[in-house]
Amino acid sequence: MSSKLFEPFALRSVQFRNRIMMSPMCQYCADPDGRANDWHLVHYPTRAIGGVGLVMLEATAVESRGRISGGDLGLWDDAQIEPLAQIVRLCHQHGAKVGVQLAHAGRKAWTDSQGFGLEVPVAPSAVPFDDGWAVPHALRPAEMAEIVRAFAHAAERAEAAGFDVVEIHGAHGYLISEFLSPLANHRTDEYGGSLENRLRFPMQVTEAVRESWPGDRPLFFRLSATDWAEGGNDVGTMVEVAKALKVGGVDLVDVSSGGVTPAVPRAGLGYQVPFAERIRREAQVPTAAVGLITAPELAEEIVRNERADLVALGRELLRSPYWPLEAARRLRTDVPWPKQYQRAKL
Repeated sequence: MSSKLFEPFALRSVQFRNRIMMSPMCQYCADPDGRANDWHLVHYPTRAIGGVGLVMLEATAVESRGRISGGDLGLWDDAQIEPLAQIVRLCHQHGAKVGVQLAHAGRKAWTDSQGFGLEVPVAPSAVPFDDGWAVPHALRPAEMAEIVRAFAHAAERAEAAGFDVVEIHGAHGYLISEFLSPLANHRTDEYGGSLENRLRFPMQVTEAVRESWPGDRPLFFRLSATDWAEGGNDVGTMVEVAKALKVGGVDLVDVSSGGVTPAVPRAGLGYQVPFAERIRREAQVPTAAVGLITAPELAEEIVRNERADLVALGRELLRSPYWPLEAARRLRTDVPWPKQYQRAKL
């Protein structure tokens, strides 16, 4: 029986060589101007050499004030395009497709100093993330429109850099996630209250990015399936969000959880897979599953039983950059190795 994990997967005109995705993980080491450097030029192509199908770059800010930390990558300036294009070219040389996660940290910007950074953080409401955190500026509609344009322009720069996929970061308590969650969004205008209203800004971003991003390339959206806190969003609510995102042009929902409050999730091996499975089934949209997926056998089970379409690996790929090559061996599937490493292929 051949491995489902190593079967190709296509969205729009882009075909991934397998179902393994590198989950976006901040490296906190970009240059002060948001440009990629030598670390990124080694880190990401190494995973392409190791056999990952889709290398998704870390949260990449669409505004300088939207960085999670001072070491975040950015796509708010044209000067940031070429260093990222180098990464894309290197990953392509080794068979991987490459995506970039467009992000705005909102009230959780500059998290290494609890929101006290070079610029005042922004949010749907003037509510800090937690005790001791900076109080964010509550965005006015005109300011929100500027951020929507920033996402669209970042998508245009992503195209110029040659990326195959763009992912909108709508999870983990960052700006878009803050608008979605009633725990962070206390607005009383058309952007707060009902789910329809809380979804308005995320949909404006999604539609603007979809319009700016080439029609033959996929658009992903990462969301938090639950806030892990009383009064917050749950997976049933996020099924409805996923349905709206699909209509707005999203091709795959990358399903994570938490982050809008300091609440600690009930984590365990594959603990978020049921969220991806339910959203896939009920919203009828492809999904990626992420969260403590470490064993090849678990990854295989997830895609074989159609619980998700992609398996996103995070920390496991930090520990083992060549995880896909070993996974193929354990799943008794032959995959190409770099010719430089052929002598090690048993």
